[in-house]
Amino acid sequence: MCGIAGAFQQADGKVVVSAMIERLGHRGPDAGGLLELVDPETSVVLAHRRLSIIDLSAAADQPLSKRGLTLTYNGELYNYRELRRELAQSGVTFLTSSDTEVVLEAWRAWGHDALRRFRGMFAFAVHDEATGSLTLARDPLGIKPMFTMRRGDGVVFASELKAIVTALGAELRADPAGMVASTLFYWLPPEFEALRGVEKLPAGTWREYRRDGTVTSRQYWDPVAEAAAAVAGPERDLAATIEESVEVHLVSDVPVATFLSGGLDSSIITALAHRRDPSIEAYTIAFRAQDQRLEAMPDDAHYARKMAAHLGIRLHEIEIQPQVADILPRMVDILDEPIGDPAAINTLLMCDAARESGVKVLLSGMGADELFGGYRRHLACLLAERYQRVPALLRTGIAPAARRLPVAMGGRGIRSVRWAQRFLSFAELAEEEAYRRSYTLYAPDELGDLLDPALAPVVARVLDGHRRVYEDNDLADRTARMCLADTRLFLPGLNLAYTDRASMAASTEVRVPFVDVDVFAAAFALPDTGRIRGRVQKAALKDVARSWIPEEIVDRPKASFGVPLRAWVTNDLREQIDDVLLTGELGTSGFLRAGTVERLVAEHRTGRRDHSKQIWQLLTLEHWYAHVRALGVGTV
Repeated sequence: MCGIAGAFQQADGKVVVSAMIERLGHRGPDAGGLLELVDPETSVVLAHRRLSIIDLSAAADQPLSKRGLTLTYNGELYNYRELRRELAQSGVTFLTSSDTEVVLEAWRAWGHDALRRFRGMFAFAVHDEATGSLTLARDPLGIKPMFTMRRGDGVVFASELKAIVTALGAELRADPAGMVASTLFYWLPPEFEALRGVEKLPAGTWREYRRDGTVTSRQYWDPVAEAAAAVAGPERDLAATIEESVEVHLVSDVPVATFLSGGLDSSIITALAHRRDPSIEAYTIAFRAQDQRLEAMPDDAHYARKMAAHLGIRLHEIEIQPQVADILPRMVDILDEPIGDPAAINTLLMCDAARESGVKVLLSGMGADELFGGYRRHLACLLAERYQRVPALLRTGIAPAARRLPVAMGGRGIRSVRWAQRFLSFAELAEEEAYRRSYTLYAPDELGDLLDPALAPVVARVLDGHRRVYEDNDLADRTARMCLADTRLFLPGLNLAYTDRASMAASTEVRVPFVDVDVFAAAFALPDTGRIRGRVQKAALKDVARSWIPEEIVDRPKASFGVPLRAWVTNDLREQIDDVLLTGELGTSGFLRAGTVERLVAEHRTGRRDHSKQIWQLLTLEHWYAHVRALGVGTV
């Protein structure tokens, strides 16, 4: 896991890349390098920051040049040993034991076809001296990031947006479409830009830049086509697929640990990793009792302790008592984009603790909910379909009555009321709209009431973008359609994005065995009842998990990887909400309607409505905007 940056056909390339790679030091504290390639026709500068995981020797430092190819690479190739053997049999001589050299020689041998042979997470740039071209590539499911900015006839790229902002902030402007998308989703779907002109290389894509300024881009792995092929194909051995994925994700020359929340997914990963490495340790999060009461959230640490005791492994508990008012601005800088999910704080604090203990690599259960139908919204949308069959006369008045109920009383949250209000906000909508509303922050009219009326066309574009992605498939099963949309939007746009940024801020690597092309294929090869059976979610995953983990863990109620957000918004952040959000630049400039923001805050503070997610996201957006403006970025 590393940080990469580079410039192609840029007169000031060395200056720009030097600034970018210095800003990425946290991604690779073990080594670094910058290489300006000598080419009379092409200006190429590549740089690298290294977190040493495989082949810890200096011989594996980057950028790596060998026989006309130069590579700067971020990621891990879990099948590099198999590919190395195949390449060696064809006559390739290796100078290191790294996966980096395998990527370079595979590219030489197979070109773009190598990408479908790679099993792992990666984003890299490779320069070919013979053609003068520079090719960028990203892994199939978007685990590793790659930000690109077209500049003149060339391009600059980096692992994180902040690197480009540091070097070229004065050339950039905030993108109103990205800010609107963040306000709706609380994260940015892959197609949207936080800063105009700086895009994310799409997952499963390679892009080649040539000397004459032309560019070719191809998608080598298409989730829609892959899901359709899996649905049409035979059912796969799910247990064997997951076991094998966890095994290959343990490939490392340094110790590996796990995240263990006590939920199904992290318990599966920890149990299977423990089979291969009995010395493995785990990290979990615990919260203050008063915060749990106000949030009405389960005590995940209780189940994590039970699972650790069952396996006989050491569990590191990190109790979150953060000075959240101080950590929020730090998280804004770490996350790069306006991402309003506070779960990133959990990841950061666990990775900080792991790194302090000497651990560089952790395994996460992320991705199982998206692939196997584990989010509450998946079941809620199916229940909404049934709710719509109830006679309209009987449904009349239910939603207004639910809205009048308080969401908290006597310092204790009322979870059932929050869930009922949320469910009734989308229960009578059509499929795509219901699904969007089930996990976004506003209905279209509410979003319009919050934003400058001049942004109405942008709102329409954002809504249409979700519609296009959701409906772009021929899958017959509604749950499969939801899971495919999650895999294309929610997983790369939010969960993988914050996991990469938060973990790398602590100079650690997080691996995600469920986010794997073989697991993806096995998930979409399941029968229609494999994801949700009656009201049992992740049914097929639970079936196979019973041979790995205790029944108590398999059948425990769903708990999200969350934080006591309501407690933080109600108590810890009260002063900051007043001083930053209610008087911030987005409100005074008119991007946000100040009166609507004031109403959201007032309703939340009465306990009649739960607007904690909305308020956290708006506060995050205000901090993000002030942060990039201070770095020279232009206004919306």
